[in-house]
Amino acid sequence: MNMMIEVKGSDTLPQTETVTPSVPQSTAPTLASSAMLVEVNISNWTGRKKDKRASADVTTANHADKGVANVNKKLLANNDDLKAIQTHVTAMRGLHAAMTMPWSNSGLRLLPTAQYFKYSQAMSEMQNEFWSLVNAFLAKYNDAVIDVQLKLGDLFSYDDYPTLIALQCKFGFGINYMPLPDAGDFRVDIGNDALTEVQEKYNEFYSAQYERAMGDVWQRLHKSLAGMSERLDYSSKEDKKVFRDSLVGNVNDMIELLRVCNVTQSTQMSAMANRLEEAMSGVTPDALREDDYFRAETKAAVDAAIKSLPSLDI
Repeated sequence: MNMMIEVKGSDTLPQTETVTPSVPQSTAPTLASSAMLVEVNISNWTGRKKDKRASADVTTANHADKGVANVNKKLLANNDDLKAIQTHVTAMRGLHAAMTMPWSNSGLRLLPTAQYFKYSQAMSEMQNEFWSLVNAFLAKYNDAVIDVQLKLGDLFSYDDYPTLIALQCKFGFGINYMPLPDAGDFRVDIGNDALTEVQEKYNEFYSAQYERAMGDVWQRLHKSLAGMSERLDYSSKEDKKVFRDSLVGNVNDMIELLRVCNVTQSTQMSAMANRLEEAMSGVTPDALREDDYFRAETKAAVDAAIKSLPSLDI
C-alpha cells in the first residue's frame, strides 16, 4: 500500500511524494521461487453404513443404554474390487505425503519445484490406475449387490445401496497447484500500522511452516538412518539380523530427497547430503551381509550422521 504525502513550497504548486510503508523483510521470496503448494482431494465410497435397527437390537439384547453400541454394515461384505480401490487410495495418499512436505493444517503441502515433474508424472499414473479400478468396480456393482444378499441375511436392505449413477459421483480425484504466497507482498488498504502488524504475524506463520516442513525432512532422514543402524547392529552370524535390499535404497532415496527439498539452499542440509552420499558410496545389501568389517564401518558412519542431525522432537 502506498501513501500520498503533500509537500508544499513557497513558490511552487503542491507536489505529491509516494511513500511506501516499511514492512519486515523475510526469506520468503527465495522460498516462494523454489517451491509451490499442492493439495490432493480424493473421494471414494466406503461401502459402510450404520444399521439403526440392528444397533438398537444389540443394546437391548445386552441390557445396555441406547446409543452405546453401533452396528456398521459392510454393504458389499469383503468385495475385492472395492478393497483394491481403498488400498490404492491409501497408496496415493502415501505417495503424495512422501514427495511433499507439510505446510498447513488445511491439507496444503509444500512441493519443491525441482520435484514437480517427477511428482506430477507419478500422481498422473496413480490417477489413471485409480479410475481403472473404479470403472472395474462399477462394472460389477449391480451383480455384487445381488451376490451379497445371502451374506448379510436380515441385515440386507436395498435402500442402503446407491444407484449406479449416484455411486459414480462418490468417487473423485483432483490435484490443485498454487503459488506459495510472497510474505512481503500484502496489497491491502488497512493503514500502515495495521499492515505492519499483519505482515509480522504472517512472517511468523511463514517461518513456522517452513521450520515444520524442514523438520519433517529431518525426521524422515532420522527414521531411515536409525532403521539402518538397528539392522546392522550385529557382529556374529549367531546374532545376524535379516534385512531387505530396500534398507540401502531407502537411505539413498533420502539423500535425493535432501537435495530436492533443500528449497532455501541450506548449507546444513547440503552438507548432510554430501556426507551421506560419501558414506553410502559402494554400499550394497550383499556387501553389508557378507563383510563384517564393512558392515561395522558403515554402521559407524550412519551413527555419526545421526548424532550430527539437528535437534528433533522425536
